[in-house]
Amino acid sequence: MPCTTILVGKKASYDGSTMIARNDDGGFDEKKLIVVDPKKSPKKYKSKIGHLEIELPEKAYRYTSTPSVNLEHGIWAANGINEKNVAMTATETITSNMRVVGADPYVIGKDKKTPWGIGEEDLVVLVLPYISTAREGVIRLGSLLEKYGTYEANGIAFSDENEIWWLETIGGHHFIARRVKDEEYVIMPNQFGLDTFDLDDAFGKEKENICSKDLKEFIKDNHLDCNTDGIFNPRKIFGSHTDQDHVYNTPRAWYMARYFNPRTYKWDGNDADFTPESDDIPWSLVPERKIGVDEVKYILSSYFQGTEYNPYSKGDKKGMYRSIGINRTGVMAILQIRGYMPDDIKALEWICFGSNAFNTILPIYTNVGDMPAYIKNTTLRVDSNNFYWASRLIGALADPWYGSSIQIIERYQGKTLAEGQRLINKYDKKFIEEKDTKLLVKANEEICTMGKAETDKTLAQVLKVSSMHMKNGYNRSDN
Repeated sequence: MPCTTILVGKKASYDGSTMIARNDDGGFDEKKLIVVDPKKSPKKYKSKIGHLEIELPEKAYRYTSTPSVNLEHGIWAANGINEKNVAMTATETITSNMRVVGADPYVIGKDKKTPWGIGEEDLVVLVLPYISTAREGVIRLGSLLEKYGTYEANGIAFSDENEIWWLETIGGHHFIARRVKDEEYVIMPNQFGLDTFDLDDAFGKEKENICSKDLKEFIKDNHLDCNTDGIFNPRKIFGSHTDQDHVYNTPRAWYMARYFNPRTYKWDGNDADFTPESDDIPWSLVPERKIGVDEVKYILSSYFQGTEYNPYSKGDKKGMYRSIGINRTGVMAILQIRGYMPDDIKALEWICFGSNAFNTILPIYTNVGDMPAYIKNTTLRVDSNNFYWASRLIGALADPWYGSSIQIIERYQGKTLAEGQRLINKYDKKFIEEKDTKLLVKANEEICTMGKAETDKTLAQVLKVSSMHMKNGYNRSDN
């Protein structure tokens, strides 16, 4: 699934929290935010695409999920945070090459056609309810990949209050995973990303690197190491650098790194260190300033603003590269774990639906038993009474009349982000004073009420703008 991911270590974030976030670009898939009761977790999981049945552990934790409303093709839970304040986002579709896939083919059924094993539709449900740390997420998912295999290439992030881990699949049964350094952020645009890895640590203490037990033999036996400088670079071994990457993937990495590190490297001009089509843009960097939730939202909403590639500009190169904030995003969540807060309010799931360029994001406490109707009751029928469809409608109406609508959108985003943060500050203080978890339910309802009021108002405004530009308009003074 074409997506974009950003991971922010606790020393790189504005408040010392860990943040993992991803655009789930599933192709106009209706989404919702729900809470999954562990009592309702199945004991046996059966995938739709992979045609696989897996026995699940007896003990499960409550967790949030953003599944598809239409379950015809599976759950596709996308992301969530469990009651142990462990977050997971799955998955970022990544790339590989023919040498890797030829050595360890993706899993198919006996008919040689049907996908088999585990994939993106399954991963959150198979892993998140059963882990109490981010590291445990890597270990559990790694064991599942080795046992059952996968039919696709994916990248998966896990976080808790202390750590962020990133795992990438390699062929059908292998994987590699690395802990994100606390002071760094990571950018992932649909490509195999890891560009450094400590094999000695992975086959030793596993302090910051974990991989398949036979990875060394797999590389050696299949002549995969094409590095010539003696440095182990996983991206060069397991990844790709195709022409398609250069218009679809690497430009997004370039824009994100350029935004957070504008002075670290030269990004523009004939003598640039990195261009939109560079294959070696760093996977992780220390940002030039601490990163806030609003900036994560901005970068995952971006479409090359300030460059000649902006699809809303008038230049010859407009729309040349694939935007980060694309039209088909179904859901985006920023999963924030605030280690400085009491356990019950450590976790916030900032949620939005539809194209990020035109939507807004609402902060939701996750340690609750249910979600407000506005974000959980998405229907298959278009209905502006839920956040998903209202966000979709705003985007579709604003996009054709970008110049006339963008100020409305920016005011909407600014107002809701500020008001959402104000309400979180208010209820954080209340909870610390009263220690009453019912306050979290009340907070979520108040945040969604605010969000609905501002969204309805914005929808009316962009509808008016769009209506005024209809082709059948006519005044007596028209010529």
